[in-house]
Amino acid sequence: MTKHDDDVTTIDGRGADGSAAAKLPSGWRHGATWTYLVVLLASAVALIVSFVLSAETLELARHPDQQLGCDVNAVLSCSTVAQSWQSEIVKFAGLSYPNAFFGIAAESVFVTIAVIGLARVKVPRWFAACIWFGGLAALLYSYWLTTQSLFVIRALCPWCLALMFSTTVQFMALSHATAVVQRLPGAKGPDRPRGLDTYYRLNYDLMVDLVWLLAIVTLIIVKDGAAIFA
Repeated sequence: MTKHDDDVTTIDGRGADGSAAAKLPSGWRHGATWTYLVVLLASAVALIVSFVLSAETLELARHPDQQLGCDVNAVLSCSTVAQSWQSEIVKFAGLSYPNAFFGIAAESVFVTIAVIGLARVKVPRWFAACIWFGGLAALLYSYWLTTQSLFVIRALCPWCLALMFSTTVQFMALSHATAVVQRLPGAKGPDRPRGLDTYYRLNYDLMVDLVWLLAIVTLIIVKDGAAIFA
């Protein structure tokens, strides 16, 4: 691994070597510093929440009849979610392993990746692709748990919701960094724009991300809003 500068254009739309690259994303929002800083912040929040969930899982194991601090009502109830089979889907040698423990391991990796990105360390393309697929796997796993809470368990854990939202923002920023900083997929050179370059250059991603987050909030409110705010 070697250090490199951000592969983005200057504000006037020209590359560092003076070549025309006006159709490439440019400016501070598309550089390694900003994109990986967002990844770092989102991953740090997810890591902290994973620690909290792990602590509450252990507390519930010691005192099964005790209410947790996030047991607000019948719908907002961490203990209800923690006592479901979905909270411990990995079983080995007769033992169950809470999801939060794997969250600590996964988010520690993403924090490390964000630090590497902030340091502008160039990584192989295959490694950058694996990082993105890892982020996608974490997102899909988080969404599966959220849909289970909404439609099967019929209870919501506030900390789990915080983890889901932070994982979503983490994936958004990781996708931005992968496309613009790492130039994946399909980049044939710094001056060869792709559809993804147009998507980020025109800031379409901001609109899509906002609609994405609002859609999640709307789904939760429509499904359980009356009970949550009762």
